Amino acid sequence: MFLGLCFLPSIFGEHPDPDLRAPAAGLFSLGALILATGIYFRARALRASVEAGDFGKESGSKRGRGGCDLCGSETPAIHCKVHQLHLCAHCLAEHYDARSCVYTPTIRTASSKNRRAMAAMRGT
Repeated sequence: MFLGLCFLPSIFGEHPDPDLRAPAAGLFSLGALILATGIYFRARALRASVEAGDFGKESGSKRGRGGCDLCGSETPAIHCKVHQLHLCAHCLAEHYDARSCVYTPTIRTASSKNRRAMAAMRGT
């Protein structure tokens, strides 16, 4: 696409050359086709990984290793009901706000939130 746009000054400049319109349009449309093909195949790969249940592994998400929604490295101990976050002890110290947050002990495993979220996404 960039190479097609590079022809614009010679097409519309002081001494225009109309013979360059076709190669410029061809290069621009070829670039757009390559870009659209890349987006299409990436979307297909993501859809296949979601249908196979491999979501989160491809993107390198930290939540797959632990259970804390902020750091992902430790097991969550507290659930902030206002922000819907499961927090470990270290992240709780940074997140703590007694005026606005309501905390309860967490009862979920590390990956049950992801399973419920993906099940909800498939239903819509």
